[in-house]
Amino acid sequence: MKRIIVLVPIIALVLLGIYNVGGNKSKSPDPKTISAGPTVKGIQGQEPTVGLEKGNLAPDFELQSVDGKTIKLSSLRGKKVILNFWASWCPPCRLEMPEMEKFSTQNKSKGIEILSVNLTKAERNRDDVTTFMKTDSITFPVLLDEKGDAAQLYNISSIPASFVIDTQGVIRQTIVGPMTMETMGTMVKAIN
Repeated sequence: MKRIIVLVPIIALVLLGIYNVGGNKSKSPDPKTISAGPTVKGIQGQEPTVGLEKGNLAPDFELQSVDGKTIKLSSLRGKKVILNFWASWCPPCRLEMPEMEKFSTQNKSKGIEILSVNLTKAERNRDDVTTFMKTDSITFPVLLDEKGDAAQLYNISSIPASFVIDTQGVIRQTIVGPMTMETMGTMVKAIN
């Protein structure tokens, strides 16, 4: 009973997020930038402040991938990263996945990594994630956020939500809404 009481507000928030994101029915919706804070410049030799604003060091986390590997976000330093939060039942998320797969395939050799975090806690069934990945031939890493810790750490209230992170682990762009190949290419070119 307690679980149902806890899940009902969570599901309501997720559905509200989908409604907010899914309101635009155009073929390739323009994502909205939600982070435009100033770049944080730490004292010489120190890293920027950890946070979710543009210019902050991306909060670190470690999750298990669908294929059983444990991946830590900070282990990808030195690469440009598109960190994406999604769920298999989310239509805008499903819309962007083929675009993300194409982008990943074309850019992985250039030091660009897509790391997707499935909101597994909000899934009806964990198997839905693997079924979706197989159906859409998704090959980039999909991490399972089974307890909702990463989503909470990144304050995820609408999906899909993506963070473009530079080679130093600093957030350079935050996007809510589905991304296209063009959007991802433009965002990644703008960072070091």
